[in-house]
Amino acid sequence: MNNDLPVFRYHADPLSTGAIEPRRIQCACCGQARGFVYVQPVYATSDLDEKLCPWCIADGSAAARLGASFSDAHPLQKAGLPQDIVDEVSLRTPGYSSWQQEEWLAHCGDACEFHGDASVEDVEDASEATRADWRQHYGTTEKQWAAATRDYEPAGDNAFYKFVCRQCSLVRLGWDCV
Repeated sequence: MNNDLPVFRYHADPLSTGAIEPRRIQCACCGQARGFVYVQPVYATSDLDEKLCPWCIADGSAAARLGASFSDAHPLQKAGLPQDIVDEVSLRTPGYSSWQQEEWLAHCGDACEFHGDASVEDVEDASEATRADWRQHYGTTEKQWAAATRDYEPAGDNAFYKFVCRQCSLVRLGWDCV
């Protein structure tokens, strides 16, 4: 059994972000015994939570056979991205959990790469370009940035998600809170 994980262009390290865990399962899509399982939300008509292997996500078979998707396509469509990129992210890329509804960020005409919860350093040391991008995206001020980031802790009630532009390397911060 080959346990080399598939490569996800927009979610480079799904083990470190917690989207995939090493655990033996029999995949609900391909029926194979696998050593890894996808543990983030699955949007489908049947319960597929913690029942899919990463390979069926990567090759699109979970989407095609079971109608599964892994993130909301609307934010990427609204950003005007080509449908093939929208489909790759929403149908063939591990997603992530957020408090409300996840929002996959885009920049430079492409979906950004997801890196998980932002670290304290990612937030505290955010460049002016990252802070300006955040303020513009969420319609906030510098004072609101300071309030939102005060006492930030990863996986807390005030959540920041790290995305990196695949074209210009700008760090973008997704934001959600309880």
